[in-house]
Amino acid sequence: MRRMGWRIIPVLLAVLFAGWQWFGADTFINPETGDKARVGLSTEQEEQLGIESYREILSQSSVARSGPELDLVLRVAKRLAAATGEAGREYEWQATLIESDQVNAFCLPGGKIAVYTGILPVAKDEAGLAVVMGHEMAHAIARHGAQRILQQQSMNTLLTGAQFSLGGMDYETQRAVMGALGAGAQYGVSLPFSRDHETEADTMGLMYSARAGYDPRVAPAFWQRMAQASGGRGQPPEFASTHPSHDTRIANLEAQMPRALAEYEKHARAPLGGTR
Repeated sequence: MRRMGWRIIPVLLAVLFAGWQWFGADTFINPETGDKARVGLSTEQEEQLGIESYREILSQSSVARSGPELDLVLRVAKRLAAATGEAGREYEWQATLIESDQVNAFCLPGGKIAVYTGILPVAKDEAGLAVVMGHEMAHAIARHGAQRILQQQSMNTLLTGAQFSLGGMDYETQRAVMGALGAGAQYGVSLPFSRDHETEADTMGLMYSARAGYDPRVAPAFWQRMAQASGGRGQPPEFASTHPSHDTRIANLEAQMPRALAEYEKHARAPLGGTR
């Protein structure tokens, strides 16, 4: 009984420390949705990490210096940046085209955007490119990276406390218990957290592209093409994925379409950053 009593101490300490980490963290209000979230980095720390990562990636990549594809990326970035409104004015937006067959695009904290040439055929046209670039820019504005860092820090603290509480048990028992706890944290917390971020970025990006004068109705077809571009490998069950299933993603976009179309029609009369 006494042995069992001491085992609870590391767990309680871990819970207290994780609570201190979580509730002591900065609160961020999403400028697009108004939702509150806690973040594990200051804006300055996050932007510095973004700049450092961006420089490192570009130093190892073949970067396009001119050409119509680069002009396209820069044009879309300019229009979307204007469409992000007040929130986007805090960012020093920079867009780069990387010459690679990789089907990818990203936006790092602080507004550092990279588009890979491999995604251009999937985008198909300017409006399709705006869908994926808007999605990636939304991740940066919503500070999803800083949110994930805090979530991971808190989960690691709790798992460390659990590991200490298993001291004295045989190795196989410790491994089995920690494996179960790790799986529970992964499937019950981390993956749903990531899927929520993807859905939020889809919605925010849809609104950005609509305000920039791009028809939001191209978004579902773009994500269907992205699914096909995965090479027919299929997708893991939604509960085991960092992203919503393709069907869930399309359904969420369709649910937001009336609002996106209203934004599109409203801003089409006074296009942002370019003509319709």
